[in-house]
Amino acid sequence: MSDASTALNRFGLGARPGETGIDARRWLLGQLDRFDAAPAVIAALPTTRAISEDLATYLVDLREAQRERRGGDNRPAGYTQPRMSDEAMMGDAAMQPAQGQEDPRDPVAQARRFARQQGRDIYSGAVNARALTAINTASPFIERLVHFWANHFAVSIDKFIIVGLAGQLEFDAIRPNVLGSFRDMLFAVERHPAMLLYLDQANSIGPKSPAGQFLAQRPRMNAQRGGLNENLAREILELHTLGVRTGYTQADVTEFARAMTGWTVAGLVRGQQSRRMGVTGNPGDFAFADRLHEPGTRTILGKSWPQQGYAQAAAVLDHLATHPATARHIATKLARHFAGDDPPPALVARLERNFLETGGNLPALYRVLIDSPECWAPQPLKFKTPWEWSIACLRALGTRDLEKFAAVGLMKQLGQPIWQSGSPAGWDDVAPAWAGPDAIMRRVEAAERIAARTRDQVDARSRAAEIFPGALSASTAQSIARAESPGQGVALMLVSPEMMRR
Repeated sequence: MSDASTALNRFGLGARPGETGIDARRWLLGQLDRFDAAPAVIAALPTTRAISEDLATYLVDLREAQRERRGGDNRPAGYTQPRMSDEAMMGDAAMQPAQGQEDPRDPVAQARRFARQQGRDIYSGAVNARALTAINTASPFIERLVHFWANHFAVSIDKFIIVGLAGQLEFDAIRPNVLGSFRDMLFAVERHPAMLLYLDQANSIGPKSPAGQFLAQRPRMNAQRGGLNENLAREILELHTLGVRTGYTQADVTEFARAMTGWTVAGLVRGQQSRRMGVTGNPGDFAFADRLHEPGTRTILGKSWPQQGYAQAAAVLDHLATHPATARHIATKLARHFAGDDPPPALVARLERNFLETGGNLPALYRVLIDSPECWAPQPLKFKTPWEWSIACLRALGTRDLEKFAAVGLMKQLGQPIWQSGSPAGWDDVAPAWAGPDAIMRRVEAAERIAARTRDQVDARSRAAEIFPGALSASTAQSIARAESPGQGVALMLVSPEMMRR
């Protein structure tokens, strides 16, 4: 691969027609100054507040329906954040089509309707906006980094209560901070409603908090509301910062979870319930509810944390943001993404050192990548994920617009639905996850359909040489030249080794 092809296809998202003659490293560095964090297609989407207002209305209606089914149970509420396990339990049913006549007051039917509306109107629009941004951007290197960080801080719409909010995590927390510090991105992500709801932090209750003590006196209510939830604390340590097997213990997870009690989402409960929690703010805003917070000094990672209230977990997050284990974890993932499935130790060491020296300054890390010879190896280093391959294909064909549901359908067919990895660990970033025979056949089928839509308007012989400057193999060029039709030539270009790997 030439340096130009490496910049376009390994650092970037694939070349567009006319993107020739670039000075590879200067082209990449220039993107640090021209990245648009809020392009028009994303800025036009419904806001987090608007989506959260719809969610709040749904949760109120759901609770009323559940109360009716219990026979008008109007007993007083203690801690009143909506019980997420109710919605999670209905998630599979909610995503299925309606079967015959539905009872409009049935909670499962309500969940189905809400999930369909969120998926059709909000989620699909957000996926489309993400894809349009990627295929039209003049800063594909930075867009790739947005996708990298969104996968690092993954949420999954398998929990349908966040179907409408999953894209907003990327748009609100990742994009504005992709050229800032890791610390700022970390705080933005952990305070976002999508993350707080996905990992059940929003209804975590300290056992000795005022709310916890209130519920302890009401066993029936306590069984419904739940108590301390460790999900977010565990994933912050294991996935977002330190990484697995880095010395923290189960006791650290529990203590961190206690420190994080009170971190919740405003506006999802109303009236008397909201007043009891002491939560104020607009729907979807981050809120700290002191009545949910576990009092006392915490011991985490061998350090004492005497701060109280919001400041306690915030101090721990600050510590984690620049911890040496975090530096190595982030360095390893970046090296794997840009320099191969087995990250070169020397590159990992340079990234780790830079992270520690700069306090997690992200542009400084990106400059290390650009300056590192390991990232410019002439041979392909990575097998593209379905998302990377799809965007590269659309960019290669000069696509500018998409039908509303096109991106959703394509990514579902290829096995990588956006913001639906099924796990907080996100999608795998290694070849074995994506290079199986069935996965390749899906790409061949998709390539044939994409090529058919070009209506023979693309000459793959010249286009392939243009989008892979100095990198098109003789065998690929010959295969395309021997195609029986222009459309077949395009399809062959889209499934060529050059398009599959970067």
